[in-house]
Amino acid sequence: MTNEKHLLGILGGSGLYDIPGLTERTTIAVDTPWGMPSDDLVVGTLSGIRVAFLPRHGRGHRFTPTEVNYRGNVAALKHLGCEFVLSVSATGSMKEEIAPGHLVVPDQFIDRTVARPRTFFGDGVVGHISFADPVCPTLRALVLAAAQETGTTTHDGGVYLCIEGPQFSTRAESLLYRSWGVSVIGMTNMPEARLAREAGLSYATLALPTDYDCWHTSEKEVSVEAVVATLKQNVATAQQVIANLARGLAAADAPKQSPWAGGVAGSVMTDAEHRPLEALRRLRMIAGDLLG
Repeated sequence: MTNEKHLLGILGGSGLYDIPGLTERTTIAVDTPWGMPSDDLVVGTLSGIRVAFLPRHGRGHRFTPTEVNYRGNVAALKHLGCEFVLSVSATGSMKEEIAPGHLVVPDQFIDRTVARPRTFFGDGVVGHISFADPVCPTLRALVLAAAQETGTTTHDGGVYLCIEGPQFSTRAESLLYRSWGVSVIGMTNMPEARLAREAGLSYATLALPTDYDCWHTSEKEVSVEAVVATLKQNVATAQQVIANLARGLAAADAPKQSPWAGGVAGSVMTDAEHRPLEALRRLRMIAGDLLG
């Protein structure tokens, strides 16, 4: 455990299990009221800012998208003092113009998950956060600039559709989702983005398309082999984006606090005298003193 503040948290997706260039590197185990996160966190300095890195599926890719402890992961980043969280996520492309190997910086989500705890609230404390715009525009602009700086084709905005998995979509499902106008499909950014908002963290996604899902009849059906082959190319690009983002956040005029830092205080409906002490103790990890 540590009281040191880390500005940027990185949730590494499939294939991204480390960040080259981290100095003053330390590994930290963080326990939370919602259980242990997916793995120990690696903290260090990158381009002059403190960074905390967590592989979402655990090192060695041990957890399915459903098994990931999203609450533990987000709470651990909050505990380490992170203000900004970048989610790096392998996805399928749902549009012809988004080719495997491109980058997408989404600005919206559709949640089709069905089997995951999606809130820190409950057990006597009821909270309702605003979630109309799930991606922080401040951080998204910095991520977009960092992605464009790599020279890789980058798509500005779009809808990330999150399914439960771990199976890929049926062809009928893929065609249905296409009709909704979504840009990419993945399995991990929900309820991650919801929880980040409850914790007052600025959240944005870097989506790494690896395939065309199964809607694209002229392409082969999605397979692990095809995904992994493209992932190897994407990971190097993602690591470059992270380095660029760290430099952007290190700039003198860059924000140093999440625009949503105090939002949780105004989201609670439960009267103060009816809030159970044990529930407040748990929420303290993501809300500090904001709830009393």
